[in-house]
Amino acid sequence: MILRPAKEDYNEGFAKYVSLVPEGNLEEILNGSLNRTTAFFSALTEEKGNYRYAPGKWSLKEVLGHITDNERIMCYRLLRIARGDITPLTGYDEEVLMEGAAFDRFSIAELLEDFAAVRRSTLTLLRSIPDEAWTRKGIVNGYDSTAAAWAYILTGHEIHHYNVIQERYI
Repeated sequence: MILRPAKEDYNEGFAKYVSLVPEGNLEEILNGSLNRTTAFFSALTEEKGNYRYAPGKWSLKEVLGHITDNERIMCYRLLRIARGDITPLTGYDEEVLMEGAAFDRFSIAELLEDFAAVRRSTLTLLRSIPDEAWTRKGIVNGYDSTAAAWAYILTGHEIHHYNVIQERYI
């Protein structure tokens, strides 16, 4: 079982994501959000997928692509830390990644296929980590953090963006 990380287990800048994760089994929460996100995006037209709530803001397709990219990065961090690799890891610039992505050229179905594949990979990774590995610490962007923290951060990150979609796009 993946226990909720303590505040000292991650950079305080990620506290908002961890706080969004409800109590319960993290794998079940991730499966539920996979179903929710898939249902939401599947119901969109391609035109709506290209919608931006303001100039310079990401389209809904770009938000989904960002969630997927971020989950890949967070899982990489989680994997390295859980396996005991103490090599410091760097941060990333989400805007640079977005500039190089061209998510709007893909259909919603293609973006959802990618998201679902990454989520399934996340779930198999979580199941592969032994209990004692969840509290292992590594350094990400200059801060100590545990493997469990990254599982919660990636979960909360998607919840955060789903909430933003509900508040600003719908």
